[in-house]
Amino acid sequence: QVQLVESGGGLVQAGGSLRLSCAASGRTFSSYAMAWFRQGPGKEREFVGAISWTGGTTYYADSVKGRFTISRDNAKNTVYLQMNSLKPEDTAVYYCAVRRHSYISTDRRTYDYWGQGTQVTVSS
Repeated sequence: QVQLVESGGGLVQAGGSLRLSCAASGRTFSSYAMAWFRQGPGKEREFVGAISWTGGTTYYADSVKGRFTISRDNAKNTVYLQMNSLKPEDTAVYYCAVRRHSYISTDRRTYDYWGQGTQVTVSS
Protein backbone atom coordinates (compact mmCIF):
# COMPACT_ATOMS: atom_id res chain seq x y z
CA GLN A 1 0.00 0.00 0.00
CA VAL A 2 1.52 3.29 -1.11
CA GLN A 3 0.91 6.22 1.18
CA LEU A 4 1.87 9.88 1.02
CA VAL A 5 1.22 11.91 4.14
CA GLU A 6 1.56 15.70 4.11
CA SER A 7 2.06 17.80 7.20
CA GLY A 8 3.06 21.32 8.19
CA GLY A 9 0.10 23.27 6.93
CA GLY A 10 -1.65 25.91 9.00
CA LEU A 11 -2.63 29.54 9.33
CA VAL A 12 0.02 32.20 8.79
CA GLN A 13 0.05 35.94 8.21
CA ALA A 14 1.06 37.41 4.89
CA GLY A 15 4.83 37.62 4.67
CA GLY A 16 5.29 34.62 6.91
CA SER A 17 6.74 31.18 6.24
CA LEU A 18 5.71 27.56 6.45
CA ARG A 19 7.49 24.30 5.72
CA LEU A 20 5.47 21.42 4.36
CA SER A 21 6.62 17.82 4.55
CA CYS A 22 5.46 14.78 2.64
CA ALA A 23 6.46 11.36 3.93
CA ALA A 24 6.15 8.42 1.55
CA SER A 25 5.74 4.84 2.67
CA GLY A 26 4.98 1.51 1.11
CA ARG A 27 7.89 1.51 -1.29
CA THR A 28 11.10 3.37 -2.07
CA PHE A 29 10.64 6.53 -4.09
CA SER A 30 14.26 7.45 -4.40
CA SER A 31 14.27 6.95 -8.18
CA TYR A 32 11.02 8.84 -8.81
CA ALA A 33 10.25 12.51 -9.34
CA MET A 34 8.12 14.21 -6.70
CA ALA A 35 6.06 17.36 -6.84
CA TRP A 36 3.75 19.71 -5.00
CA PHE A 37 0.42 20.89 -6.35
CA ARG A 38 -2.22 23.10 -4.78
CA GLN A 39 -5.92 23.72 -5.13
CA GLY A 40 -7.44 26.98 -4.01
CA PRO A 41 -11.15 27.57 -3.35
CA GLY A 42 -13.09 27.21 -6.58
CA LYS A 43 -9.94 26.60 -8.58
CA GLU A 44 -8.39 23.68 -10.40
CA ARG A 45 -5.42 21.88 -8.95
CA GLU A 46 -2.26 23.60 -10.15
CA PHE A 47 1.42 22.81 -10.28
CA VAL A 48 3.64 24.42 -7.65
CA GLY A 49 7.04 22.79 -7.94
CA ALA A 50 8.79 19.52 -8.70
CA ILE A 51 12.10 17.83 -8.01
CA SER A 52 13.94 15.09 -9.87
CA TRP A 53 14.89 11.84 -8.19
CA THR A 54 18.44 13.04 -7.50
CA GLY A 55 17.28 16.40 -6.27
CA GLY A 56 19.55 18.02 -8.81
CA THR A 57 16.75 19.44 -10.91
CA THR A 58 13.89 21.56 -9.64
CA TYR A 59 11.21 23.50 -11.43
CA TYR A 60 8.68 26.00 -10.12
CA ALA A 61 5.54 27.73 -11.22
CA ASP A 62 6.13 31.40 -11.99
CA SER A 63 3.77 32.38 -9.18
CA VAL A 64 6.03 30.88 -6.50
CA LYS A 65 9.49 31.20 -8.06
CA GLY A 66 11.92 32.89 -5.72
CA ARG A 67 9.66 32.34 -2.70
CA PHE A 68 9.23 28.55 -2.51
CA THR A 69 11.94 25.89 -2.40
CA ILE A 70 11.41 22.18 -2.89
CA SER A 71 13.88 19.63 -1.56
CA ARG A 72 13.99 15.95 -0.76
CA ASP A 73 15.69 13.45 1.54
CA ASN A 74 15.69 10.08 -0.18
CA ALA A 75 16.97 8.33 2.92
CA LYS A 76 13.77 9.42 4.66
CA ASN A 77 11.49 9.09 1.61
CA THR A 78 10.44 12.66 2.29
CA VAL A 79 9.96 15.76 0.16
CA TYR A 80 9.72 19.27 1.57
CA LEU A 81 8.29 22.58 0.44
CA GLN A 82 9.72 25.66 2.13
CA MET A 83 7.34 28.56 1.58
CA ASN A 84 8.54 32.09 2.32
CA SER A 85 6.98 35.51 1.78
CA LEU A 86 3.55 33.95 1.73
CA LYS A 87 0.68 35.84 0.13
CA PRO A 88 -3.09 35.48 0.61
CA GLU A 89 -3.30 34.07 -2.91
CA ASP A 90 -1.16 31.13 -1.74
CA THR A 91 -4.13 29.95 0.32
CA ALA A 92 -4.96 26.43 -0.85
CA VAL A 93 -4.86 22.76 -0.03
CA TYR A 94 -1.36 21.57 -0.88
CA TYR A 95 -0.82 18.07 -2.22
CA CYS A 96 2.35 16.10 -2.77
CA ALA A 97 2.58 13.64 -5.62
CA VAL A 98 4.94 10.99 -6.93
CA ARG A 99 5.60 10.22 -10.56
CA ARG A 100 6.90 6.79 -11.52
CA HIS A 101 9.60 8.39 -13.62
CA SER A 102 12.90 9.99 -12.75
CA TYR A 103 12.18 13.22 -14.68
CA ILE A 104 9.87 15.94 -13.47
CA SER A 105 6.61 17.01 -15.04
CA THR A 106 4.23 19.91 -14.47
CA ASP A 107 1.20 17.91 -15.68
CA ARG A 108 -0.79 16.50 -12.80
CA ARG A 109 -2.09 13.70 -15.03
CA THR A 110 1.38 12.19 -15.15
CA TYR A 111 1.61 11.68 -11.39
CA ASP A 112 0.68 8.29 -10.00
CA TYR A 113 0.38 8.69 -6.25
CA TRP A 114 -1.16 11.54 -4.25
CA GLY A 115 -1.38 12.54 -0.63
CA GLN A 116 -4.55 13.66 1.11
CA GLY A 117 -3.52 17.31 1.21
CA THR A 118 -2.74 19.85 3.91
CA GLN A 119 -4.47 23.21 4.26
CA VAL A 120 -2.44 26.41 4.06
CA THR A 121 -4.24 29.63 4.88
CA VAL A 122 -2.54 33.00 4.54
CA SER A 123 -4.28 35.94 6.16
CA SER A 124 -3.83 39.50 4.97
